[in-house]
Amino acid sequence: MSTTRQHQPGDRGPEPDGAPVAASRVLALYGASGIVPLARDFTRQALHDWGWLPAASADRRAAAEDVLLVVSELVTNACLHAEGPEQLRVACTSKVLRLEVTDLGSGQPAPRTPHRAGRPGGHGMFIVQRLCLDWGVVRTPGVPGKMVWAELAAPA
Repeated sequence: MSTTRQHQPGDRGPEPDGAPVAASRVLALYGASGIVPLARDFTRQALHDWGWLPAASADRRAAAEDVLLVVSELVTNACLHAEGPEQLRVACTSKVLRLEVTDLGSGQPAPRTPHRAGRPGGHGMFIVQRLCLDWGVVRTPGVPGKMVWAELAAPA
């Protein structure tokens, strides 16, 4: 399920699972080159520092790979449909990892319906929807752009 809500300046939307954020990192992406690999490497390092990697089991490895795939999809969507991403924020609690990508685009991300697996392109938000606990879009009235967020379960 995705949500769109308006918010007040300075509000990033709901924190992961309502719990205090245990760790958070921000990467500026505006004007950077190689944005998608940069975002993946940044996120991979955070997962390593937070103990998700190296993975001790196949389930933990799959959880980390899901996070990296969702980062790739969110950042790629901002590159293709929203004039490029401004920033990536990665935050986690003991139960949830939250990804936030801000951009200046006015579009509304949505899974392509109906989803056609055999067709090229248009799978990004479908993948996000399938892998995440929840995702949504937050806009600030009077400010261009948006923040697209997605939450994934922390490995057990």
